[in-house]
Parts: sequence; C-alpha cells; structure tokens
Amino acid sequence: MNGELAGRARLGRRTKDLVKHLRADEIAIVDHPDLDRVSAEELAGTGVRAVVNVAESSTGRFPNPGPLELVRSGVRLIDAPGSALFDELADGDHLRIEHGAVWRNGTLLVEGTELDEAMLAAALAEQQGRVSHALQAFAENTLRHLQEEAGALAAGIELPSLRTRFRDRHALIVARGPGYKSDLRMVRPYVRDFRPVLVAVDGGADALREVGLTADMIVGDFDSVSDAALRSGAELVVHAYPDGRAPGAERLRLLGLPFERVSAPGISEDLALQIAHGKGATLLVAVGTHFNLVEFLERDRAGMASTFVTRLKVGESLVDAKGVSRLVSRRVGIWPIAVFAATGIVAIGVSALASPALRNVIESTTRAIGNGLGF
Repeated sequence: MNGELAGRARLGRRTKDLVKHLRADEIAIVDHPDLDRVSAEELAGTGVRAVVNVAESSTGRFPNPGPLELVRSGVRLIDAPGSALFDELADGDHLRIEHGAVWRNGTLLVEGTELDEAMLAAALAEQQGRVSHALQAFAENTLRHLQEEAGALAAGIELPSLRTRFRDRHALIVARGPGYKSDLRMVRPYVRDFRPVLVAVDGGADALREVGLTADMIVGDFDSVSDAALRSGAELVVHAYPDGRAPGAERLRLLGLPFERVSAPGISEDLALQIAHGKGATLLVAVGTHFNLVEFLERDRAGMASTFVTRLKVGESLVDAKGVSRLVSRRVGIWPIAVFAATGIVAIGVSALASPALRNVIESTTRAIGNGLGF
C-alpha cells in the first residue's frame, strides 16, 4: 500500500459529470458501483491522484477491468461502500488518506479498503473464470426480449425528414464508450480523406470537439452532452422510448433548440446506426460503441435484443474503427506534392545561383520561351 496522501475533496455521484471539473490536486469522491473502463480512463485523464468510491468498484457481477486500469494508471482507489461521505463532506474539504482510511481535520471519517494492482488482477482473473454464468443470464434476457419485441424490432423505426444528408456517404458514429479516445485518433486520416457524416451519440459530441471536429448530428437522451455541443449547430434527434418517455426533450426546450424526436427500443447508439443506415449511408464506422458482452454488462444492460437486431440490419455496412485503417485512401494528397515541388524549385534556384554556367543556360531558355510566346 502507498503512504499518506492529502488533497481537497471533489464530490460527484455521476462520474461522467465529475470529471469535467475534477483537478489533479483533488481527491475524487464517487458513488459508482462496477466502475467501468470509460470512467476509469476519464478519471485517470484528469491527473487525479486518488478516488474514494462509496460503492463497490467491482461487485463481481462480471469481469470488470475498470478498477484495475485506473490503479495501473497510477491513481489510488479506495473502496468505502455504504459510507456517508456524501453527507459528511463538501467540495473543498481538506482530506488526508492513509492506508485506506479517510481523515478530515484529524477526525477519521471512514476506514476504507485501498485496492492495489495485485488484488484487482486476481479478482479479475477469478471473475473471468465465472463469466459463463453472466453470459447465460444475459443470453436468456436477450432471447426473452427478442420474443416480446419481435414485431416492433422487425418492423423497424419510423424516421422523420432530416436535414443531414446521408445518401451515398460514409457515416462515423461516435459514442463515448470504451477506447473512444484511441479510436478517434486512429480515424483522423479516414475523416480527412473521406469526409464522413459525423453522428455523435450524447457525449460523443464532446469527444469530437476535443479533437477539433463538430458533429453534424447528435442522437440521444442528452444526459451526458454539454450545452456548448448542443449549440454547435448539429441537428438534434431525441431518443424517445417505446413507452413515450423522451428525457432529452425537456432540456432542449429549455435551451430553445429545435429537435426531431424518434421512438425506438434499445440504446441511443442503436438508434444512431439505424438512422444512418436507413437514410442511405453506404458505410458505417463505429467509434466507442459496444460490441461485446463485458461492454454491455458494464452499462448494466440485462440484454441486447435491440442491438442484436440493429447489427443484423446494418450487416456488412458496419465496421469498427479499429479496422478502419484499411479504408484510408492510399492517394498522395496535394500538400505533400506541393511541398515536394517547392523544395525542388528552391534547390534549382540555389544551384543556379551557385553555378554561372547553369545560370546562363536557364536565362537563355527563359528568353527563348518568352520570344516564342511573344513576350
């Protein structure tokens, strides 16, 4: 275990909101059962030195690599499940942490458990050995929902008229899921060469802004996207659920922003894929979307009926960003050619100045060309 560490408290029950304001010299207080990989990446990215979780960072429900990745990045992780830190602390309170114990002004608040790399690696290996149980329950739920929703899923969704043009274009679907930062770095050459429609799923709009891009369309319930991204000029599509709920609509009304509303089962990234495919995109490239069992379990999804059907519908039009490098144009761009040409001209000019004989040849050739053109 590490020694003593001190800093000011910064509290946030929603980790994805907390990381927007967290500073490296603070101690994050979170309430995040089964701390997922995306949250771990974002917490580590703030430079914070310690995270105290009032829930279990890994419940054992499924193989969860999030806590291990956070600790491996150099962040100290203390579990204090059931503690009342959110009632006892305020932002800015000065804390001291030592061997999992959290102190304020000499008073012990809670004796937590500091999770180290060896402990988390062993727990993850043990969880991976029991993954078959989670897989069975997940598959059963998926099949049950497929049976219950078969008609609606097979019929598809009704899409409104949208101003964003997809026909005969590629579409890049960006969700703030596992590995989205590395995925976005990987597809920058592809975006430059192919100019795809940029479709963000909620916080994916801010992920695009972080790399200097702006979404053409944002789809979701808008619980994890900034006002600045919503006001960027992107077309906004609210994901309404089959029971009529549309959580994002009220926020957009308060902001005075126009939007379209589409009712669909499943998660918002499924809707984004179906919109792009249904409106005629020839290729869908996915960034940070969910492709495997652990990623769905991380989001506490009981099943994936809608996602299963969506993947079947879009079929071979869908490719993950990790495989998109083969799509990047092999053509040489105009700027490398221009730079090469300019370098050649400079080299010729230098040679001419250094050699009187060569300078005379160039001058004679120039006069001959001028006379021939009538100059």
